[in-house]
Amino acid sequence: MAVTHSRRDDNLLEEIQARLDSLNKSERKVAEAILRDPSAATRYSIAALARTADVSEPTVNRFCRGFSASGFPDFKIRLAQSIATGTPYIGQNIEPDDSVAEFADKIMLTTMATIDKARQGLSPKDLATAIDFLIQAKQINFFGMGGSAPVALDAQHKFFRFNIPVMCYDDALMQRMVSAGSSTGDVIVIISYTGRTKESIEIAQDARANGATVIAITTPGSPLAEVCTVVLGVSADEDTEVYMPMASRIVHLTIIDILATGVTLKRGEDFRDHLKKIKDSLKPTRLPPQAS
Repeated sequence: MAVTHSRRDDNLLEEIQARLDSLNKSERKVAEAILRDPSAATRYSIAALARTADVSEPTVNRFCRGFSASGFPDFKIRLAQSIATGTPYIGQNIEPDDSVAEFADKIMLTTMATIDKARQGLSPKDLATAIDFLIQAKQINFFGMGGSAPVALDAQHKFFRFNIPVMCYDDALMQRMVSAGSSTGDVIVIISYTGRTKESIEIAQDARANGATVIAITTPGSPLAEVCTVVLGVSADEDTEVYMPMASRIVHLTIIDILATGVTLKRGEDFRDHLKKIKDSLKPTRLPPQAS
């Protein structure tokens, strides 16, 4: 029987349900085991799922490949993405009567799925370009408003170690003034999940008009993305009209880590001695570890 492969952006749970009657007996047992408890299935090893479905491990692998997964680990990631559908004001697929274990598990699964989606979508070329701009910057400013403000603060905390003047701003008026005073050689990093905040778009336009390089960490194709020098495009399945930002903020923090690591590696071995010196300065502030 010919296998109809799913597209990567389909809802995997819906497709498993839709194809249930067309699966052979063994693969149907796998499908039913997954549909009974999708969240549990994301935690199974291939052996555990095979035992639960009372089939062989090769049957599980064949089932996963039938849904366009490269193997069981890839299938589990797509399953987690499928589970991450979202519930207004709180998080994905969370119900008022969920136990702590249940809603904690759902939030973890959504975050894992969102990070993997960002991993697949991020352009290595754009990351490399952004890192080169940051290394050459005479000063760096991180802008974030609302839920993005803590990400900008985290970026300042990491980048101050690099012997480059760095600041973060979460106030739109301050951001406007900094942009107005920017010039060639300055780099401004604007963090915005939606990319639709009017102030951020205008600030990016002003900064570029003054010669500054503007890097956006935002939704690809958004109005903000259209006016920036470099775009690190990431999207998460969150509706910011009604949701608290959760997974998207974790993705943005991860991108800051990637940029900081890129700058460190590009600076070379000698620069790592400087980072070690800063790290060692904290040793006197900590109590020694307790013996077990």
